[in-house]
Amino acid sequence: MTDFFKGIPAVKYEGTASDNDFAFRHYNPDEVVMGKALKDHLRFAAAYWHSFAWPGGDPFGGQTFDRPWFGDSMDAARLKADVAFEMFQILGVPYFCFHDADVRPEGATFAENTKNLEQIVDYFGEKMDATGVKLLWGTANLFSHKRFMSGAATNPDPDVFAYSAATIKTCMDATMKLGGENYVLWGGREGYETLLNTDMGRERQQAGAMLQMVVDYKHKTGFKGAILIEPKPQEPTKHQYDYDVATVYGFLKDFGLEGEVQVNIEQGHAILAGHSFEHELALARELGIFGSIDMNRNDYQSGWDTDQFPNNVPEMALAYYEVLRAGGFTTGGTNFDAKLRRQSLDPEDLILAHVGGMDACAAGLKAAAAMLEDGKLEAARDARYAGWDTVAGKALLSSDLDSIAAKVVADGIDPQPRSGRQERLENVVNRYL
Repeated sequence: MTDFFKGIPAVKYEGTASDNDFAFRHYNPDEVVMGKALKDHLRFAAAYWHSFAWPGGDPFGGQTFDRPWFGDSMDAARLKADVAFEMFQILGVPYFCFHDADVRPEGATFAENTKNLEQIVDYFGEKMDATGVKLLWGTANLFSHKRFMSGAATNPDPDVFAYSAATIKTCMDATMKLGGENYVLWGGREGYETLLNTDMGRERQQAGAMLQMVVDYKHKTGFKGAILIEPKPQEPTKHQYDYDVATVYGFLKDFGLEGEVQVNIEQGHAILAGHSFEHELALARELGIFGSIDMNRNDYQSGWDTDQFPNNVPEMALAYYEVLRAGGFTTGGTNFDAKLRRQSLDPEDLILAHVGGMDACAAGLKAAAAMLEDGKLEAARDARYAGWDTVAGKALLSSDLDSIAAKVVADGIDPQPRSGRQERLENVVNRYL
């Protein structure tokens, strides 16, 4: 055991009457909701990068955190892992997620990076065996190092493309060795800053070729998990090729990969794209590519991705409503891609941020389940579109303009506006919150 979380107890469920900061009020992992335990609905994961690798900087200021594992050595990486798995156990999260650069020191060569990663993967394996914590997904950091300043798969330099492909292979190998249930591709710099030096057609083809290689490697190695793309619209580049769910789906269709790849949707990225979280989730469900979520929130008074821990239960209820409508998670889960504020320096802050987020998720999911089981929203939706379920309604979609025009004249069709009843439905939602 390390001393970092010394004196902090394991967090347990105590109910809404508890005034213990280090207790869950809404998240009872064994509580059964819609025939499934909450822990199996939510499938919580902690993000290694924000919790243990991020130094507390922002665009206007540098490091504020002084963690004992900060250092570019294998000893520091092992200490970081020790502390991480202690946090996972304190919180009772069943999963974690990581990038390669989060967990291993940067080497002088690609071979050294690979060696460092393989050693940490072995160390993780021992800790996972001892604690029962599992890997929700792994991924490669192809955006932080200066070599990726012009992208990874979309880079104009083929050497960077090759380095990126090789890095993805090592990260997929690490994910498979640890029994990861998904592999995520996040194109942090797969975009452009100006069209003056950008060939969009060439870059899209490169990105498509890289994704096909990933899918091919999945099948070659027998990886049973899902391949996920995480959409993001902007920041740091002006334009991203994976802007939102719709853009990703169009990209997948273009390269014939819509049956091979799903999406990992982040709340903050949905907001940056001008959407709501539930919009992106609903669209992914309708398109058949829903996979997993990154749970956080943005500050709506800021124009950038602040990655705060979630606390807006009404928004989360609507998001989990769409997750439940999609049938819930299979290989996916709820990953806290969220970080402390740079003024939150204490170990207790890191624990309590997750406690609050887990409680808010549980409250939101239980509200979503109650809404879905009650059926009022679905009944109202069905009633609004009922005309399309009639013989005449169905016939319209396979008809032609001449026939429809003749029918309108013959039947004297004169449609009158009908209320969408938005406020009534919003009032229904509020009954469960």
